Amino acid sequence: MDHHLRCHAARVTDPLPRLRALCTALPEVTEKISHGEPTWFVRKVFVTYAHHHHDDRVGFWCAAPPGAQEALVGSRPDRFFRPPYVGGRGWLGVWLDDEEVDWDEIAEVVADAYREIAPKKLVAQLDAAEWS
Repeated sequence: MDHHLRCHAARVTDPLPRLRALCTALPEVTEKISHGEPTWFVRKVFVTYAHHHHDDRVGFWCAAPPGAQEALVGSRPDRFFRPPYVGGRGWLGVWLDDEEVDWDEIAEVVADAYREIAPKKLVAQLDAAEWS
């Protein structure tokens, strides 16, 4: 690894604990290792971590509302990408190895992913909690 990459890696803190906290705060979420990566389920997968999974980047892949992948990747390719395998189903890739990760935005993306996969009862529970 060259000097520039080592310095960059030292400045960027490990995003996994923050991503894990966002995912596990949602109703009835479980975490398992899938394909060698931490993955969060609400009955089915809604977020999977991607730590140098197919490249030298760190991010995550998640379910996304219809049209979100195209809109976000098209407008902000520095932050969002079409992930391998699941990108064809509209899933969204999000880079986490930038020094200026917007964790409020990440929280919204994770909540949207949850809403796409979770049973309606759990989505209603989440929405009720957000308004209380």
